[in-house]
Amino acid sequence: MHVTATEAKNRLGQMLEHCQREPVTIEKSGRRHSVLLSAAQYDALVAAAPPAAQGGDPGLAFYEKYKDWVDLQNGLVEKYGIPGEEFRAW
Repeated sequence: MHVTATEAKNRLGQMLEHCQREPVTIEKSGRRHSVLLSAAQYDALVAAAPPAAQGGDPGLAFYEKYKDWVDLQNGLVEKYGIPGEEFRAW
């Protein structure tokens, strides 16, 4: 279902009931602006999202995925240092 922002405002109760069956797309100035979802649909979207999108640590997710490579790189830095380190201001 597609409605204008004015129509959604004027018929909010009906829109809330309708979004229990299917999402309601709200248009503003002739463009799609927002989507009204039921709580169950929203929960399903959040549950299906990758962990980083759920507020997890993206650095930890990267490390877990590429642990062997990261450990190898860290070992090389410990052994040889960082090239050009003496020219860094920090």
